[in-house]
Order: sequence, then C-alpha cells, then structure tokens
Amino acid sequence: MSTYLFRLGKWAFRRRRWVLAVWLAIAVAAVVLATVSGGKTNDTFTIPGTESQDTTDLLEQKLPALGGAQTQVVFAVKSPAKVTDPGPSAGIEAAIAQLRTVPQVASVSDPFTDQGVAPDQLVALGWVQYTAQPADVEDATLDKLEDAVAPAEQAGVQVEYSGTVYPGWRITPSELPELIGLAIALVILLITFGAVVAAGLPIINAIIGVVIALMGVTALASVVNIASASTTVAIMLGLSCGIDYGLFILFRHRNNLIGGMTPEESAALALGTAGSSVVFAGLTVIIALCGLAVVGIPFLTLMGLCAAAAVLIALLIALTLLPAVLGFAGTKLVSFIDTRLRPGHHEEVARITATEPARTFGAAWARFVVRFRIPVLILGVGLLLVLAVPALSMELGLPSAASQPESSTERKAYDLTAESFGPGFNGPLLVVADGPVDQSGVTALVNALKQQPDVVAAGPLAVNNEVAVVRVIPATGPNSQTTADLVHHIRDNRSAIEAGVGAPILVGGSTASNIDVSTKLLDALPVFLLVVVGLAFVLLTFAFRTILVPIKSILGFLLSVAAAFGAQVAMFQWGWGEDIFGITPTETISFLPILMLAIIFGLSSDYEVFVVSRIKEDYTTTGDARGAVARGTGLSARVVTAAALIMFSIFVAFMFTDDPTIKAIGFSFAVGVFLDAFVVRLTLVPATMAIVRAKLWYHPQWFTKYVPDPDIEGKRLEERLAGTAPTGGAAH
Repeated sequence: MSTYLFRLGKWAFRRRRWVLAVWLAIAVAAVVLATVSGGKTNDTFTIPGTESQDTTDLLEQKLPALGGAQTQVVFAVKSPAKVTDPGPSAGIEAAIAQLRTVPQVASVSDPFTDQGVAPDQLVALGWVQYTAQPADVEDATLDKLEDAVAPAEQAGVQVEYSGTVYPGWRITPSELPELIGLAIALVILLITFGAVVAAGLPIINAIIGVVIALMGVTALASVVNIASASTTVAIMLGLSCGIDYGLFILFRHRNNLIGGMTPEESAALALGTAGSSVVFAGLTVIIALCGLAVVGIPFLTLMGLCAAAAVLIALLIALTLLPAVLGFAGTKLVSFIDTRLRPGHHEEVARITATEPARTFGAAWARFVVRFRIPVLILGVGLLLVLAVPALSMELGLPSAASQPESSTERKAYDLTAESFGPGFNGPLLVVADGPVDQSGVTALVNALKQQPDVVAAGPLAVNNEVAVVRVIPATGPNSQTTADLVHHIRDNRSAIEAGVGAPILVGGSTASNIDVSTKLLDALPVFLLVVVGLAFVLLTFAFRTILVPIKSILGFLLSVAAAFGAQVAMFQWGWGEDIFGITPTETISFLPILMLAIIFGLSSDYEVFVVSRIKEDYTTTGDARGAVARGTGLSARVVTAAALIMFSIFVAFMFTDDPTIKAIGFSFAVGVFLDAFVVRLTLVPATMAIVRAKLWYHPQWFTKYVPDPDIEGKRLEERLAGTAPTGGAAH
C-alpha cells in the first residue's frame, strides 16, 4: 500500500492544478445541487418492525385524518383570569375558526366542546391535525398557523405550541460551533507547526470536504427523510477527521523538509508512510459508522451513512488534494513565525521534533510511562472504571419537550400543560382497534383502558367503519418509566382488552414510538458491537499482522467509552451539569449510546493506528520491543496530542447551542475522545506494550505466508527509496 500511496502523492503533487480544479468543481456542483433541490432535514422518524409504526401505517391507510402530523396549541391565561371568561373564550373560538381554514389542516378540536379545558380553567388545549406527514407540512402552513391564533393573543391569551410539528420546529443549524471549533483548531495548529501556511492547510482542506458533504446531505434530504442531527454529526466528523488526517500527513512532510528532502519527494514519502495509517484509520471510522445500519432504524442508518460519507470525503481529500496543495506551498511550510519575545523559538522546536525527537516532552512522557508501566496501568484503568460507575444507572429515552430550553415554545407548552392538566397530557397514547367496532365495542374499549394502572383518562378520538381510535392519558410524562411500563402492560394484556371489543388492538402514538425506538436500540447494541468490532478487528489484524494489538485496542476502547458514558449520565441525567451547561436533567438520548460506540470506536482506532504504527516502525528497525514503545510513542505524541485537542475542541464547540440533544452529543464525543487519546492511547497502550514486549508482535507462520503485508509503517518503501533515491532525496 505504501508504494501505491507514494505514487499517488507524487502524481497529485505534479498535477496539482488539475487536482485542485477537480475538487473545487465538485464543491461548486454540490452547492448548486443542494440549492436547486431545496432539501431540508427534519426529525420525522420511522421505526419499521415496531407496533407504533404499524399503528401509524394503519391510520394512514384506514383513517388518514389521524395519520398525518399534529400540533398541540396551548391557550393559557394567568390567574385570576379564566379561559372560559367572555374575552379569552371569544378570542380562542375565533382562533379555532381561523385554524380550520389553514392549508393542509384536516381538523381542529375545540377545547370547549372536546373536553380540552383544564380543571383550573387556566389552560385550554386545541389539537390541529394535518393531511400531510411532518416532513411534508410546509413552512408556509406553520406561518399561517401563527397568524390564525392572532385573535386569541389580542384577547390577552398566551399561545404556545408542541406536537410532531409546530412553528419553529425545524432546527436551523448555527454556524457558531463550526467557527469556534475552527478558530481553536487554528490556534492549536499554529502552536504545533509554528508556521502560518502549515497551520492553515489542514483547515482549508477540511472546509472544502465539509462543504461537499453538507451540500450532499442537503440535496439527499430532498428525496429522503434525514434527521437534523445527521448534518451536525457529519460536520463534527468531517471537520475533525479532515483536519486530523491532513495534520498527520503534513507533520511527516514538514519533518521530511527539515531533514533536507525536496518538496516533491517529501510529499510523496509522507503520503506513503503516514498516508497508510490515515487510510486504515479512516476505513475503521467508516466501517463503524456504516455499522449503524445493522440497527434497522432508517434515521440512524442515514445518520451513520451521512457521517461516513463526510469521513470518506475527508480521507480522499487528504490523499489527493493535500499533496497537490503541498506543491503550491513548497518551502513556505518551513517559514516559521518569529516573535520578538522568543525569536527563533518555533523553528528550534520544529527542528528538535524532526531531528532530535528524544528531547521533546512527548518523548519524556513516553519514557516515564514505560519506566513506571505497572503503576501507570493500574492507576489509568482505575480512573476509567471510577468514571464509568454512573453508566450503571443509565436510562434511555428520546428527548421530549421537557428537555428543551425554557425559552422555547415547546417547553412552555409542555410546562403549561403539565401544571394545569398533568404530565401525561403531554404524551397521550393512541389505542387503535383494527376493524369495524360498534358503539358498545368502543365503550368497552374505553372502560377497559380506564381500568389499566396509571391511566388518568381515556376517551374515543375517532371512529369509522374500519377502525376505532381511543386516546389514553397516562398519569406520568412521556419519558417516565411508568409510562413505558403502561405501554408494555397494555400490549401484554391485549387479549383481555380485546375480548369486549371484537377487534385486535394496537398501541401507538409519538410516546409509544419513542419507547419502541429506545427498546429497539437497546436490543440492537450487542449485534452492533459484534459486527463493528469484528470487522475492525479483522482490519487492524491485517494492518499490524498480530491479533494482540487489535485485542488491546478494543479493550482500551471499551474502557474509554464506558467512562464517557458515565460522565454523560452524571452531567445530563443526574444533573451535575445543569448549571454548567444550562440544561434540564433528562434521560440519556436513546440513540446516543450506539452512536457513541460507533464514533468513539472509530476515532479510538485512529489514534491506535497512529501511535502503534510508529512503535512498529521503530521495532521493525531495531528489534528492541520496550525501547520501540518509548521512542515510537514519543514520535507520535505531539501530533496525536494536537489531533486529539482539535477533535476535542470541535466537539466542545457544538455545546454552544440551545439544542439539548446536540449538547449531549458534543459533550459525550469530547469526553470520549479526550479520555481515549490521552488516558488510553498515550498512556495505557504504551504501558501495556512495554509489559508484553515482543510477544505483542507474534503471529503464526501461516499468517506471514497467506496474508499480504500492507507495510502500514512504510518501512519497505523507505528502504527502497534509500537505495535508489538521489542525494538529498533519500529518506531519513
């Protein structure tokens, strides 16, 4: 592989104008395609194979009026006023009348005739039913919805919204996290390289890749439903991986230049050596993300594929555009920043790193870890296990309005409804009888449901010749475990309930759907881990030609991800971060664990490849297993530290948003990357390898005979070039 990458690097360097033109053309085409398509992401989820999805499909087929999106309109007044007073009631009635004229609206419930007035008469609920699915409800419809409630607002009534769609429900991504992340990344790169041009190249390449990926996702959203979080995850990984992959190759290239190589030979050799590690690291991340497809939930599959596409584009740019841009940069990469306070400092650091790596702080840390390997291993594992303890009490659930910022209309609607009606009115269940049911059957169904534990109320919602729908109000909120128990209880006892109805029943609605998603995700975790870890194990075994390195990598990943889970539970579920992050404590987002497993595993394999490949490179040359650990870790410490800090900073930057889901994702990824890079890869890995020594590299003879050696460290390439390259162009 190293030879092919060497040739690719030289080709891209020589044809740099063509390579740059092609990538810019791809970026422009992606922007045009996204603009013309008009695609928009949304948060409409389908969960094939679940009872809640079967209920939705049944209603779409037999009772379309209830199969579309819904908005709950909350009308509220402050005591001593009542919604039943002449002024407020007249305004609400006028608003209800105007809501019925809004395009795409199928029906609107009147709170005064449909039992929608709270016992304290401070809140009234109106339900707006649409003819279209959430993704198909137009923004213009929601704008007219806001206009329609003007009479109520003019009468002094507060109006808030919730439901599957509502005004402002689509998340508009903010550019602030990306800008903050890029600014911090630039500072880290300036410190790492000490040169402006060298610091800017990885960022420019990453931006081009993210633009292509983001525009591609936007265009795809015009034909399929893509979750809003998909773009965020794709941007996170596109930026971080794009910068990191460029950083690893550029760092090797800069060291080659300092060693006296020509720019062309240096760029090609950097791609042939560090590029091999980048390829295996990128493929591991892509495999982990594509592995989300085994869960069988479309929105999560698309999220993984979008993120994998962003990483693939970042990988291709690192292998083609970066060496081309290195051709334009030439020797400017070694034009160092010079400050009055410390003249020549940056150049001195760069030359020490390239020619005397044993003098660096990273090398000193590596020697410390190797010397005190046993206590370091014990302390490191102990720290991660302590951090992982809160994960034992993890509770899963999809985010509800209760976790939204207090300033949002959805949160205000949730709080008003919970205070006046009870929390269960924020998450009603729909029980559907599939078949013609007479009035006595509907009455029997309602009475049977009222007798179930933790049911506050039940009443018929709609009946026709094919189905009957009953709305059930739980005693607890949509994310409560008691509500989940109620859903399972009704399903487990359906035969007794169906006896007086004469038709089979299904339990659905958005609350039941969220419960089904959490259950399905939890059930899919073992299969997902087996598939993804198995494929990555094969890939890493092929790369390093030993089974012990992949086993060590996987064990380290399990420790770091468990610690990240624990930190997330403590901060977001237990509420330790309530004041720090401005969040409302709530359940762990049900798709976060499996998403973290995919992404943290992929990224941890990145750092594993970069650290261990340098150790293997040294061991291949010297045969000194323990010394190779110290020297190889020292050589990789500076660049891995910079890469991890960049990725950490980008993830942290995404916490500067009001969306609690994005905050939880950014925090979890940041903690996972930080712990994996600094505690596991730069501490526990060298400590373990120093203990095991040469046995770590053992592989059977048949492996050598039948499995090709990818030469991930580029040793054979360097040996070939050393024997054939002209003076000044040899590898050092």
